[in-house]
Amino acid sequence: MRTLKIIIIAFLIVSINETLFAQEKWSVEIRPGLKLPTKDIGDADLKVGFGFEATIAYNFMEHLAGYAGWGYNTFRAVNSFAGEDADFDETGYTFGLRFIHPIGDSSLSLLARAGGIYNHIEVESESGDINIDSGHGLGWEIGAGLDIDLGKNWSLRPQIGYRSLSRDLEITNTTIDAKLNYISFDMGISKRF
Repeated sequence: MRTLKIIIIAFLIVSINETLFAQEKWSVEIRPGLKLPTKDIGDADLKVGFGFEATIAYNFMEHLAGYAGWGYNTFRAVNSFAGEDADFDETGYTFGLRFIHPIGDSSLSLLARAGGIYNHIEVESESGDINIDSGHGLGWEIGAGLDIDLGKNWSLRPQIGYRSLSRDLEITNTTIDAKLNYISFDMGISKRF
């Protein structure tokens, strides 16, 4: 009886494993890019920033996947309420849905994504000290682009996106409503497995 139970459990584990990892349902993506702020934070004139994101996704339908990941984006402000040459860093988590649909029989597919972010804004001085931390909060993101099949389950993913995060920054008894909104131009590389 014990041998039968072991065989049944082993069969179930193999079946679940085959279901989860069959047909390249999982993918990982690393997406660096340029970030173009659409407004300033207080008197901080934010310059074009840069950053990256790493995500993992699971296709639960043929063209639809859920994704989750972590990202880091930074913007320089030459003069601001935080001093000279301050960096405004946005870091945290991302999650949402991604839709990829082939364009005919070509190696190109259309890509769209929408989701949330759970990020915070840190303001660093020129010496690298963190002077202000907003704490984490919810925001949102959308994006669109192409998925270019490179073969052997690799894809190149040029994308444009928009992100919005509102947090409060407290500086010596003064609260600044920080709305970090920006357009993102990204070039992702993805591997399906």
